Amino acid sequence: MSEDAAPFFIGPHRFDADDDPTRPVLDRRYALLPEPGEQLLAQHRLLVAGHLLGPTDDVRSWALPSPATVTVTDRRLAYVCTGSELSLVSGRDGRTDARHRRPIRLSRLVSGQIRWQWPSRLELAEGPDGTAELRVVCDALRTIRQPALALTGPVALVAALARQVRRSVATFRLRRPELVDLSPPERDALTARMNPSPGPTAGSVTLPGSLPVEFLSRDDYYRPAEPSVWPRQDVPARDRPGSAC
Repeated sequence: MSEDAAPFFIGPHRFDADDDPTRPVLDRRYALLPEPGEQLLAQHRLLVAGHLLGPTDDVRSWALPSPATVTVTDRRLAYVCTGSELSLVSGRDGRTDARHRRPIRLSRLVSGQIRWQWPSRLELAEGPDGTAELRVVCDALRTIRQPALALTGPVALVAALARQVRRSVATFRLRRPELVDLSPPERDALTARMNPSPGPTAGSVTLPGSLPVEFLSRDDYYRPAEPSVWPRQDVPARDRPGSAC
């Protein structure tokens, strides 16, 4: 696959597009099939949503209707949501008007991933109901808006997931100099991110050496926010600045 392929969560209407060669590969039980040499680290059941962050706004573009299986490996984070109540989804670019007409079908499987070369920072915040939300934030080309994947679950579980993602991203980038060109200060910062210490329970941490993602269509840069086709979860959106730290 292309090492800087666009993450699935940017185009919320085409998670499981049949014609996308970079989507996660699943077995007959809908479990992630690891790539050759890929190591599975953990698996959780979490609520998943996608956001677009701007300097002054936070738009939740979509939310999956039920908890997804989230798998963490040494190369990526992948999620899979199954069920008969998922909404109708459109084709690759998510447009269903006459100019961008695509066949619409009922989806019973939603999958996506974030590869460790993409995230620019992690944001961890506790909610009022004993839950926590981890946002994996990426930078995007030609726009100041940032796509972010939000993972919500019990505080202890999500805090541990944040530490694991932080360490996995840092390890991935330090061990692949051919993929990520790091300056000495960036290497020092990533080395510190590999520290197994718990770190803060809330706040933001930067991930130096990230590769920006690119939207699937130039229309995505200018298209106004549309109502989500997914049923909304009762997870409050938090107002945070979207500029890179």
